[in-house]
Amino acid sequence: MEKLTEVEGRAYPFGMKNVDTDIVIPAHWLKTISRTGLGKGAFEVLRKEPGNVFDDPEYAGSPILIAGDNFGCGSSREHAAWALADLGIKVVIAPSFSDIFSGNAFKNGILTVVLPQEAIDRLMEVAKSDPIHVDLEHQTVTTRFQDRFAFEIDPFRKHCLLGGLDEIGLTLDNRSEIDRYEDRLAAEKPWLVPTVA
Repeated sequence: MEKLTEVEGRAYPFGMKNVDTDIVIPAHWLKTISRTGLGKGAFEVLRKEPGNVFDDPEYAGSPILIAGDNFGCGSSREHAAWALADLGIKVVIAPSFSDIFSGNAFKNGILTVVLPQEAIDRLMEVAKSDPIHVDLEHQTVTTRFQDRFAFEIDPFRKHCLLGGLDEIGLTLDNRSEIDRYEDRLAAEKPWLVPTVA
């Protein structure tokens, strides 16, 4: 997982409420176990509408998505987070998220930022013409117009995102403790440690 410290760029001014994971990535895309290539299926139903924000060249490659309340509701499909990541989205800002989606996003290196509706409304307006800056270390979302919105995040999630630590990375981060345990086990109970012939 890549480290996430600061993200700056244009944001998709999406704003739709109650977007379930089937809207993020339709069910027929769930046949794959690959995390790559799902970006082209992200918001597929909405992208069929002319003038949609996801196919507007002005927002192409935007690393931030501004969404409405209850983003990621519905099923628990992790493919939704995979699709957003493959689309290039690193941060989703909304008034609230489904707990399961928020967990899946975190495990895939996507920061979910909860801000009040007034802040979302302001960011939606700014996103139409200017970039937005998200600083995970200082837990702020700012604009060049002196807007500054503070957000809360679980300290463990913050630590993992800042360090680029997924579950494997967290395990490897404790490698010296694991090695010490294995050495102690081999000394105290050698019959439990497999030998290599």
